[in-house]
Amino acid sequence: MSQPPLAAYPALRLRRLRQADWIRRLVRETVLTPADLIWSMVVHEGEGQVPVTSMPGVARLSVAEAAKAAVEARRLGIPAIAIFPHIEMSRKDATGSLAADPDGLICRAVKAMKDAAPEVGIMCDVALDPFTDHGHDGLIENGVILNDATIEKLVEQALVQARAGCDILAPSDMMDGRVGALRTAL
Repeated sequence: MSQPPLAAYPALRLRRLRQADWIRRLVRETVLTPADLIWSMVVHEGEGQVPVTSMPGVARLSVAEAAKAAVEARRLGIPAIAIFPHIEMSRKDATGSLAADPDGLICRAVKAMKDAAPEVGIMCDVALDPFTDHGHDGLIENGVILNDATIEKLVEQALVQARAGCDILAPSDMMDGRVGALRTAL
């Protein structure tokens, strides 16, 4: 009969590896540093910071504030920032047309952040939901999601983000075939 690799309680007392800071540091398997982080932020039109009331301590940043945050990320050793847009409802439409605007919020933020701190990687969400008045990632016609037409819009969005200086495109939509289409377009 074989023995289990570890003894059963009370012979095995793992607490001894947690009693003091020095032993915890000695035996831990993972060390988390700023180099392991991606700073996630939401950018908005306008000036300054806008507090998000449902998330204390979190604020939406203007393009200028996002550029300052990129400099701070570099100083802190954070290698990348993922940016997401906050678009006012009055500016949204059924097709998410602002998503592919080369002079739009995301493209301006990417350019400003790369100008301020070119060493910091910028990740952009590729999805239409922040830009559509119905809040869906896909284009909708008569209650049906148009997968292929949506992919065409996502490719347009990704290309303007890449031209603006985005380092990583991160599609979060749910359209079938969008990654292949994005790779082909790029």
